Formats: sequence, structure tokens, C-alpha cells
Amino acid sequence: MSEQPKPPVAPVKPVTDDYFGVKVTDNYRYMENFNSQEVQQWVKAQADFTTHTLNQLPGRDAFFNRMMELEASVPAKVDCVLRFANGKIFYLKCGAQDDVWKLYMRDGMNGNEILLVDPDKFRQETGKPHAINRFIPSWDGKYVMYAISASGSEETSLYVMDTETLKDVDEPISRLHYSGTWLPDNRSFVYTRHQEMKEGMAKTEKNQNSKVYLHRLGTDVEQDTLVFGHAVTQGVDVSTVASPFVVTVPNSDYVFAVILYGTQKELDLYVATFDSFNQGTPEWKKICDATDEVKLFDVHGDDLYLLTHKNAPRYKIVKTSLRNPDVSSAEPVMVQSDQIIQIIFAAIDALYVLTSDNGINKVIRIAYDGKAEPLNLPFAGTADFFGNDPRVAKNDPRVEGILLAMTTWTRFYSIYEYNPKTNQITETGLQPKGEYDAPDDLVAQEVEVQSHDGTMVPLSIIHKKGIQLDGSNPCWLTGYGAYGFSLYLDYQHQNYAWYEKGGIMAFAHVRGGGEKGEAWYRAGFQQTKPNTWKDFIACAEYLIEQKYTSPTKLAGEGISAGGILIGRTITERPDLFAVAIPRVGVMNVIRFETTPNGVNNIREFGSCNTEAGFKALYEMDAFLHIQDGVNYPAMLITHGITDPRCEPWQSVKFAARVQAASASGKPVLLRIDYEAGHGVGSTKTQRLQERADIFTFMMWQFG
Repeated sequence: MSEQPKPPVAPVKPVTDDYFGVKVTDNYRYMENFNSQEVQQWVKAQADFTTHTLNQLPGRDAFFNRMMELEASVPAKVDCVLRFANGKIFYLKCGAQDDVWKLYMRDGMNGNEILLVDPDKFRQETGKPHAINRFIPSWDGKYVMYAISASGSEETSLYVMDTETLKDVDEPISRLHYSGTWLPDNRSFVYTRHQEMKEGMAKTEKNQNSKVYLHRLGTDVEQDTLVFGHAVTQGVDVSTVASPFVVTVPNSDYVFAVILYGTQKELDLYVATFDSFNQGTPEWKKICDATDEVKLFDVHGDDLYLLTHKNAPRYKIVKTSLRNPDVSSAEPVMVQSDQIIQIIFAAIDALYVLTSDNGINKVIRIAYDGKAEPLNLPFAGTADFFGNDPRVAKNDPRVEGILLAMTTWTRFYSIYEYNPKTNQITETGLQPKGEYDAPDDLVAQEVEVQSHDGTMVPLSIIHKKGIQLDGSNPCWLTGYGAYGFSLYLDYQHQNYAWYEKGGIMAFAHVRGGGEKGEAWYRAGFQQTKPNTWKDFIACAEYLIEQKYTSPTKLAGEGISAGGILIGRTITERPDLFAVAIPRVGVMNVIRFETTPNGVNNIREFGSCNTEAGFKALYEMDAFLHIQDGVNYPAMLITHGITDPRCEPWQSVKFAARVQAASASGKPVLLRIDYEAGHGVGSTKTQRLQERADIFTFMMWQFG
């Protein structure tokens, strides 16, 4: 490997804060100012050094080329399928030769395919990669609204296309907050918009004071009607930090107002008749608030179905009437069981319920007369409701039942259709087949590992058949443990390149996730957050004890909120790992609430405004737990410069601190992508370049 001058050492400029009598010194506070030329020069020098180092590693290009080959082994990947009663189907597709997801439409499962939106046209105009963040067709399929952002920034603008002329109508709407919802006339919609940032406003205000507007096609966006939000609606309290939405449901006479508070899953829900809303005088009636612990809702006629964990940590489903909603006396539809209830969907013919037990899903069909029966799924695996289509025509047999995608750790997903008339599940053919969709030489094992306090933690282990358990295998262990998110993911073709090299991949289902319901989530939340990384440590110890791998062959990875997991793991047990990979991570969580997205996350992690909150945040702060003179593992710390969820200085400060502190002599590299953000909207090439760098870095350090 040719030598390149090492990047400069970061200057130390101590700043000391006093939190409830506790003095906390931060040597790199100045790095939070990304407008500083000094900071930008240091980051660029680090990024250039990392790029040079990684490009010189033997086998790096071979890894990348092999992953590109594996991705191209399937003609195309299809996602986000929406099916309509008039036969139209909308979906995203990324062909084998494509670098981005594109939006398509067809008439029927076997109809001719029409390309609607190609984000590459925006790249040709601006030179920056663009992505479709989301799309919503009108209920008649005549129009489709689609959200576009550049360079992974998630700074989204909303466009509307006429699907017959393939021309955009009206001007794009900037500062979009997620997406909109169509009204029954199919010519107007409501959308939530961030406030405009003006001089003198604090950066933490960026995601606050969002409001809901009504737009009618053919009218000036700046004249759109304000319909919901803070200080807008009499009798409805919407705080400035809340995210307000107005939601319509096909075939319903009602319109719903949803209020979310940051990352809080539990919602405030209001209802009004559509007639009153359309006349501009909605009389919002409260259905529930966060104390009712409702996560999801759906509608069939006058019946409102609610998924709640109130007195049911594994969730239950209840029903109330929209004419006179009363959650306190709601009728039970499905009581809590050993299965975790994850999703509900009210179709024309029945309520469909997705449940999970250690990543194995069941689908329960509950007819509206109350009869419940499980569907006979094609295989045991992870399922998801696909194509939750707005059903415009009542009792249209083409849209009864449901579409679903199914996958396993070793099998790429297929898209299926359930027909309640025949009680059959058939493959739709929407997702083409590929050579490496289900390699027969892979095996997945599900075990449970005893953690520090005796709790049994699920661990998924995937590898090639016939490996020797002699401690010599390279192993890549990943975890997350936040927001109640369950880490059961679909098989990815690119990872077969890792298995081909004898690699093991393991997923630690630590507390803070949702794998075992609400109680599991709460057991890795704020004051109980240490369970998250202690569970991860226990899983690492298990892999070593059982001789799947050894400390010289083990890499740990954490993404986003998983930065807390991997950061505190290697500050507590640096001896267990040869490599640590924090990706777009929250590494300095005590400072997170000073960022635009940090305010939204106070509910998840806590706030330094209280002593208990400070103590919890300090405990989970990896940056503050780095100690001088410790033999830390090699690290590849990755981030996208436009990241709106976790600002890149989180990784930059952490890299500077570890480089100054580590006594192991192992490399600590900071990998910056200047055309990416949190990972949302990254191109295929960007994703595979990053993964090739990570694979090669791990193998380099494993020797």
C-alpha cells in the first residue's frame, strides 16, 4: 500500500459544561460548527486519507464488482406496490442496470409497464443524485404526487404528475414534511409542510411548527388553505413540536387528524365528517391521545379499528364506532397473545393482522362477522403487507384480499396475493426471479443468549453450510435497539459476497427494539438503555464462546441510533472486537437535542434539562466514555454530509476523540460521502461502494 501523508491531528479546545453539579469537558465542541473553514478542512483531509487508504486495500474492487454482479443477478427489484380497484398498479422498481428507484405504473398484473418518474432526469439537470422519497396516487389513478430530494438530504419537494400525459401539473411544493393524502374528488389533496426558516431562528426550530394545507390542482401553491396545526384549530391542542397530519381513508365518510410527537409511536387522533371538512368547518372529535397507547388505526365503514398496547405489552386490537367513538369502552377484536401484533389492515372483505414470534410472521384474517383464521403462508418467514391499496369500488372482486411480501434470512422476497374467495395465496410475478435469490448453501440459526441480568436475548446467525466452529471465521455482528424497531430484515444479494468469503453475519435482537413487544422496547429506553449494549456484548461473547469466531475476527456494527449500541459496546468491552463500524451514528447523544432532529428525539432518549435525563444521556454517550490510553479496535466511522437525522459532526467528533485516545495503533478512519445523507435516497452505487469499503476494511483488520 502506497503511503499518503496522514491527516492532521484535531486541535483540542476544551469547553466545560455543568450539568446539575457534574462537570463535563468536551475537547471538540468547536467541530459542531460545520460552517467553520477549519472544521471543513480537517474533515476533508480525513475523508481524503480514508478514501486513499481504502482504495489501496487488496480485494476492495473485487468485493465491489462481485456485489454489483450479485445485485444484477435479478432483472429488477420491485417495492412499494399499490394496487387500485380500476386495475392500475403503481410501484417502485430498480432494474439491474439502474442506479436509483424509479416509479412505474401498469394496468393489471400483466399490463404494459409505463415509466412515470425517473429521478435521473433531476441529476442530469443539477449534477446531484436524486431519489423518490415517497409517492401517493389519486384514488382514480389519474394523478400521482411524488416527493423528490437531492443527495440524500431528505429536503423534499412535492410534485404532481398527470399519469395520462406524463406531465407535471402545478409548481412543486417545497419543505414537504413526509407526504400528502388525496381527497375523494381526486383533484385536491392535503399535505404537511415545515415552516420556512428565517434569519434569527434557532436551528432547533427547523422541524417545529409544521402545518397542514389544502391544495387544489390548478391553483397557486402560495394561496393554499391552512387547515390544521398549532394555533389553527379551535378545540385541538397542537404544540409547536408536534407533527400534524390530516388523513383520508378510501370509501369513508370521515377524515382524520393525526398528531405525532417526535419519535413517539402513540398518536393523538381526531375525527370529523368529510362533509364538514370539505365545507371548511370541521368539527374535530377526539378519539384518543398518547395515554390510550394507540399505535395504528384503520377504518371499515363506521367501525374504527385501533392497535394499542394499553395493558397489553404484546398489543391488542379494539373497535369503536366513528359515530360515537369511545376508546374506554371499545370492543375487543383480538386480545393479547404470545404473538406480537405488528400491523392491521382493513380490506374490503376482512381485517388482516400481521403477528410475529421471533421474526416468524403469521397473517390472521378476521372477517367482519368476527370469524378469525390464519392464512396458510407459502413458507415460514418474515412477511409484510404490500400494496395496501385504496379500494375505490366497493365489493370489487379484483381488490378483495391483500398483497404481501415474504422473505427469510436466506431467501429474497417474493410478492404474493391472497384471494379470499379461493382461500389461495399465489405468487404475483411482480418481483422477477434471480440466480442468487435463495442460495442452497446458506443456513440461518435462531438462538437465545443469556444477558448480564439473566434475560434471554434472541440472536440470528447466518452462514454457509458446513463451516467449522473453530474460532477462525470472520464474523459481522450488527444490532440496533431503539424506537421499538424489530431487526428482522430481508435477504440482500450483496451480502452473499460476504458469505462466499467464509463470513458469518449475526443480528442481535437487543432490548430497545420491538422483537418481544412494548416491554422489550421499554427495557432499553432512557434509564434502562444500558441493557441495549449489554445485550449486544452478551451476543458477542456467545459467538466467541461457541467458536463461531474470536475477538481477532469479530466486527461490530451499529447504524444511526445503533451508534449508541456500538459506541458504548466498544467503550465498555474494547477487547471483544477487532473492528467497530459506527454508521451515521448518534455518538455524542448528550448534545443531540441541540440539533434540529434532536428535539424530535427527546421522547426517545431524554433531555439534559432534567437531572435524571442528563444521567441517562451521559451513560449512553460513547464520545464522553472514550478514555486515553485504551487499546480500542480498528474503526471505520461513516457518515453522509447532508444527513438531516443525525448531523455528521456526531461522527466527526467521535473520530477525533478516538484517534487521540486509542493506544492500540489500529486505524481509525472517517469515511465521508459528500453526496449522501442518512442513507435514505442513496444510489445503488453509493450503497455498494460503502459496503465494499466496510467488507474490505474488516478483512484487512482480520488479517
